[in-house]
Amino acid sequence: MRSQKILLVDDEPGIIQMLEKMLRKEGYTFIRSAYSGKEVKEKISSTTYDLIVLDVMLPDTDGFQLCQEIRQKTNAPILFLTARSSDLDMLTGFGIWGDDYITKPFNPLEVAARIHAQFRRQEQYQQIAEPTAEVYHFGPVSLDKKAAQLLINGKAIACPAKEFELLLFLAEHPKQVFTAGQLYETVWGYDSFGDEKTVSIHIMRLRKKIEQDPKHPSLIVTLRGIGYKLVPPDTEDSP
Repeated sequence: MRSQKILLVDDEPGIIQMLEKMLRKEGYTFIRSAYSGKEVKEKISSTTYDLIVLDVMLPDTDGFQLCQEIRQKTNAPILFLTARSSDLDMLTGFGIWGDDYITKPFNPLEVAARIHAQFRRQEQYQQIAEPTAEVYHFGPVSLDKKAAQLLINGKAIACPAKEFELLLFLAEHPKQVFTAGQLYETVWGYDSFGDEKTVSIHIMRLRKKIEQDPKHPSLIVTLRGIGYKLVPPDTEDSP
């Protein structure tokens, strides 16, 4: 049995019932549901949840706005579940500290796999007994692993969890090329549901933060048709 507390938020009872049934089969026993933004606020004020699945289109509020309010209460992973599948919607979701973005129609098994992955990565971090105070420097950019902090010219820059994890992985493997699928599997932790668009959106957001010219990146470079790599300054490597 799994002890994590999950909150499912959607205005369609059928979707809630389907997800709850699937998650109970997977061993999750503490599952609560909410059908409006008002219900969500009431539930998170009385219970600390380990993960929230959040619909973007609710009857009384916009899920993106609600996510920002939730973030004032908890840092628990938030998985957006929505029919809005445009790049702009995904950018908005990730930009307000969402951890994943799943579009409707969806496979319940995929949702369960993504929830498993979120919890698995949390467990991996908790198993690190004494994290080292590693700091990676490349040009004006510094990445403090222990503090989970991105700094540009010494100034802390807001960086959502998945963007930080992606940049950290690239910093730990400089000049190594990784496909979008490899990055997705490593950072998001999913073995069979790769999402190259998710990776490309996160790469684009990181470039806006760390590159002098995001349209002509020199730190996170793309090898067309192959993947991405981080090239520290003052190296003779080239894209």
